[in-house]
Amino acid sequence: MSTTHFGFEKVDESEKAQRVRGVFDSVATRYDLMNDLMSMGLHRAWKAYTVMVANVGEGSRVLDIAGGTGDLALAFSKKVGASGQVVHTDINEAMLRTGRDRLLDAGVALPTLVCDAEKLPFPDNHFDVVTVAFGLRNMTHKDLALKEMNRVLKPRGKLLVLEFSKVAKPLAKAYDWYSFNVLPRLGKLVAGDDASYRYLAESIRMHPAQDELKTLMKEGGFGHVDYHNMTGGVVALHVGIKC
Repeated sequence: MSTTHFGFEKVDESEKAQRVRGVFDSVATRYDLMNDLMSMGLHRAWKAYTVMVANVGEGSRVLDIAGGTGDLALAFSKKVGASGQVVHTDINEAMLRTGRDRLLDAGVALPTLVCDAEKLPFPDNHFDVVTVAFGLRNMTHKDLALKEMNRVLKPRGKLLVLEFSKVAKPLAKAYDWYSFNVLPRLGKLVAGDDASYRYLAESIRMHPAQDELKTLMKEGGFGHVDYHNMTGGVVALHVGIKC
């Protein structure tokens, strides 16, 4: 049996998806509040920048993978108009249900689907843009997921991967202290769950750094890949073009 990482722990590949699901089942109802507290609201700016770089317009088709509570899906729905389409997906039903309810509360009804990014149930060459925000690091086979994202994109379509990344060296010590001391305590206080936020900190460290992810995306079929560091490399937005 092959193994993979669940944070710093090595587990059988067959176990990872279930354990990640348990993390997000636990935090779904407090996810948005915790995002605001953890990032001091910066996640909103990171996502707004992602939407700007996506540059979608009236009639565009957008697939939001690991869409969770629907921040990006909601923003894109305002851009594509009545003639466009935004498909809101996640592998975790609790997160997706929370996001669907939030979208409906905002007066937006979108196709919402539980699906695995490694086996996307969409035809080839279908979407103009695919996005995944803070979800790629939780996937067991990132290479397979990236190939699937490439498959469902139209030629010259755009993949945007917004993810925690390798922080700049001068910030590393402070960032590590915050990640392994403050985040779990905050998770315990607000969400009643310190273990899930300890996993968050660990999963960030196990995720490919900027240049490694760029290489992985190229190997996944993207002809041109670039990335934009934000907040000193705390997060990076990788942009891949299907050629």
